[in-house]
Amino acid sequence: MKIAPISEELFQRAQHSIPGGVNSPVRAFRAVGGNPRFMVSAKGPYMYDEDGNRYMELINSWGPMILGHAAEIVQEAVQQAIPQSLSFGAPTRKEIEIAELIVDMVPSIEKVRMVNSGTEATMSAVRVARGYTGRNKMIKFEGCYHGHGDSFLIAAGSGAITLGVPDSPGVTQGVAADTLTAPFNDLEAVKTLVEANKNQVAAIILEPVAGNMGLVLPAPGFLQGLRDLCTKEGIVLIFDEVMTGFRLAPGGAQQLFGVTPDMTTLGKIIGGGMPVGAYGGKKEIMNFVAPAGPVYQAGTLSGNPIAMSAGMAMLQYLQAHPEVYTNLEQTTNKMVNGMKQNMQELGKNFTINHVGSMFSIFFTEQPVTDFESAKASDTAMFGRYFNGMLQRGIYLAPSQYESLFVSTAITDELVEEYIKVNREALQEALQQ
Repeated sequence: MKIAPISEELFQRAQHSIPGGVNSPVRAFRAVGGNPRFMVSAKGPYMYDEDGNRYMELINSWGPMILGHAAEIVQEAVQQAIPQSLSFGAPTRKEIEIAELIVDMVPSIEKVRMVNSGTEATMSAVRVARGYTGRNKMIKFEGCYHGHGDSFLIAAGSGAITLGVPDSPGVTQGVAADTLTAPFNDLEAVKTLVEANKNQVAAIILEPVAGNMGLVLPAPGFLQGLRDLCTKEGIVLIFDEVMTGFRLAPGGAQQLFGVTPDMTTLGKIIGGGMPVGAYGGKKEIMNFVAPAGPVYQAGTLSGNPIAMSAGMAMLQYLQAHPEVYTNLEQTTNKMVNGMKQNMQELGKNFTINHVGSMFSIFFTEQPVTDFESAKASDTAMFGRYFNGMLQRGIYLAPSQYESLFVSTAITDELVEEYIKVNREALQEALQQ
């Protein structure tokens, strides 16, 4: 692997005009040491940086490149749409078609509103839930990430029934007062919060499979327990499937686990790599959204024709080829099993969580079931491991607290390469 002097120069230059030199914090590599590589192109399983280095990569633009980078079906759809104009600010047939497809594929969605990002989707969903229920408070979970909306940047309080506190300057105490936080996978803590705030909780929002504390799966019965509690208490259950929607199954995690929320937020794959998001749910809830109802939400670029064309191509392909999910799981199983064998040979028993085509390695020998157990992982060890993989041509998420994503572009030969490099990087990291 070459050194990256051009990327280094670009990073130094970027810091004069962009806060921290990046447009999203994790890209700065602060959690792993070193400076970021600046990418210039990508195709299939590979990204190429400004210095001519090639990387097999397992970020997939944080999930949407399920068919690999620059998938022909998506590129063709975009190329066909571009001559018709990049944006109308008016309705199009394509918006109806993709809405009908989403309704057909996702169990919980009867009506859907397109937006431009996952953050926009989650912000809007919580607002609609508040408008629908007439209540103000919501419950979120430690370690789940729902974008950078004010309501989601709240840290947990000191006990099960205490209010949250702002986790970022600029978030007001008033917003924090309406935000309650519970540990992921702790149903009893949620019940305590609901009981202490009787008839005040509008929504419970969570990633049904958490992907932003590393990958953490729901404990058996946890999702169904939330479903039952919300039904009993008149609370809107929101699944944030921005990561898991159309990735774990055609209908997302809710299809995989057999639990249907009241509302769902989506993103990533429905844009085929273009900026996009969506939120949807039961008709009676979505009919509260303007202009059908009183809850206001709007966006000039919502339903952008280029993004809708990319998303239609992606979703139609996934709906027509369910074998994609079987193949992705088989590939991921091979990678995970190879990593486990490497650890066994090296005398280690680190934790690997995985489901479908998503996985994370945690440098702890204890089970990782929530944010507290995730934080027990050796992040310094992860930084050494990350850089060892990077120097050997494999680009991982530059943070312990992110999931990895496998695409259909990862062949059996690349799996073998990955397992070989994984062993070398692990051994090197353990010796430092």
